[in-house]
Amino acid sequence: MELKLSRPICFFDLETTGIDIGKDRIVEISIFKVFPNGNKESKTWLVNPTIPIPPQTTAIHGITNEKVANEPTFKELATQVHAMIKDSDLAGFNSDRFDIPLLAEELLRAGVDFDMKGKVSVDVQTVFHKMEERTLSAALKFYCGTTLENAHSAESDTMATYEILKAQLDRYPELENDMKSLSEFTTRKKIADFAGMIAFDKDNEEIFTFGKHKGVKVDKILETEPGYFSWIQNADFPLYTKKVLTAIKLRKLNTK
Repeated sequence: MELKLSRPICFFDLETTGIDIGKDRIVEISIFKVFPNGNKESKTWLVNPTIPIPPQTTAIHGITNEKVANEPTFKELATQVHAMIKDSDLAGFNSDRFDIPLLAEELLRAGVDFDMKGKVSVDVQTVFHKMEERTLSAALKFYCGTTLENAHSAESDTMATYEILKAQLDRYPELENDMKSLSEFTTRKKIADFAGMIAFDKDNEEIFTFGKHKGVKVDKILETEPGYFSWIQNADFPLYTKKVLTAIKLRKLNTK
């Protein structure tokens, strides 16, 4: 089954220095773009993370400090990456919880104002976990009957994810071949920022999901404890979380 698209969708995967969204860096990124007319394009970059790659991480994806020493930094690649994805929905495997938040951090750090307004994301892992509860390698074997070669290579993982989603649509007729519908199906909770530190409550109002104000409306804290905003802006929080919090504050000021 081919995907029914109203706009392009970019399947992508990151290999990184670690799993800390705020601190770790990309060492490889692969993007596979599918257009509504069926055209496809792909691009894979090795990236100099500008920080050391821990040996335990190299053991997983095989990318060493020496391998990326002469590769461009993400800041040098940011405009190319953004140009490829800016008109597209996004899809990946565990992308809602990891790849999209980390990519957003890298883009914002490079001075590229990235957001997902008007676009949706489809997390193929969530479809899999809701239906079968397995891993990427098992998903490819289960849905496509093939073995994942070069696991933890960004390009191999990206192409496997694309093939799995198409096979999932073939297997589950109850899944609608529509990116907005798939995005809603794969969304675990409604969040305002990629890191999930600001979510929406039952009234569709932003609340904090961490710390002493967990579960409290953001608007209320900005009004009663303005110093909390400054603390977050100056502390080690994800850049996109800071951006969302600033937008909420500006919205509040504009409604006075």
